[in-house]
Amino acid sequence: MKPPTIRDVAERAGVSKSLVSLVLRGSEQVRAEKREAVLRAVRELGYRPNAAARSLSEQRTRTVGVLLNDLRNPWFVDLLDGLNSLLHDNGLRMLLADARLNRRTGQDPADPLLDLRVDGLVVVGTLPDPAALGTAATRVPVVVAGAREPAPAGVDVVAGDDERGARLVTEHLIGLGHRRIAHIAGYGAVGELRRRSFEATMRAHGLADRASVEPSDMTEEGGYRTTVRLLSRPDRPTAVFAVNDIASVGALSAAEELGLRVPHDLSLVGYDNTSISRLRHVWLTTVDGAGHEVGRRAARCLLDRFERPGGEGRLSLVTPQLEIRGTTASLVTE
Repeated sequence: MKPPTIRDVAERAGVSKSLVSLVLRGSEQVRAEKREAVLRAVRELGYRPNAAARSLSEQRTRTVGVLLNDLRNPWFVDLLDGLNSLLHDNGLRMLLADARLNRRTGQDPADPLLDLRVDGLVVVGTLPDPAALGTAATRVPVVVAGAREPAPAGVDVVAGDDERGARLVTEHLIGLGHRRIAHIAGYGAVGELRRRSFEATMRAHGLADRASVEPSDMTEEGGYRTTVRLLSRPDRPTAVFAVNDIASVGALSAAEELGLRVPHDLSLVGYDNTSISRLRHVWLTTVDGAGHEVGRRAARCLLDRFERPGGEGRLSLVTPQLEIRGTTASLVTE
């Protein structure tokens, strides 16, 4: 059986094909009764728009490429949810690509998405070579979300305010009476911003000599190994601030294996407020980096670029909040 066409919908609804097109594009220029007649005809006939034909006529695919640096990072789930919700509301669909997989095959990470003629590109997370986005930015609007590396000209960046977030953590621990505080640091610009803010806050409170920083790869295993080293010292820290929630899970395991109780013997704070931190047996004090809002703002930046292309790239920082749960407590002195 031949699938219904836009002409069939127009005949069933008693309107013109152009009016059907306006309704399907979400135009507000159509009267309510006409819109309902068209939508009723669409439902009755089971009509589905021909995306390929529409792309040709509009010279748009109504798709947005999303280049994800790390599929394993749970913080990106909230970001993608915020991104997709606003894109969907504006008739756009996401196409996801794994940047790591593309690099292994020797491709420019953005090439597969550009080959599919996406209307725009959102890069989520830290890419090893942000300058490589410059070529993509000459072809489509590009927005970077959740990273702070220098971006090419004309590329917008949306991220959490990592300096503020790290300061909230450090001041929280100091306020609980902790003085020997360690930071499990991460890599990239985000990791650097959190580390520098931790050190600056400790210095501002006259505690620079009590602060310690240990590098990590931001994984659970990295958090575990780093915490074992920290807690094996004679002057072990009484509090640990991990660069992300995943590393904090490793830190919790290390403390348990060494016979330390969290938070009685060791206070622990993560970063990102992922679903992991909200598990009841973890219940981690952490920083909410507002991933959903970062995603929505990234979508808004892209939509603005569609309307007003060109111009300088902008930086938009989302304000983080500290979520105090069960892994931090006042320092107990015996």
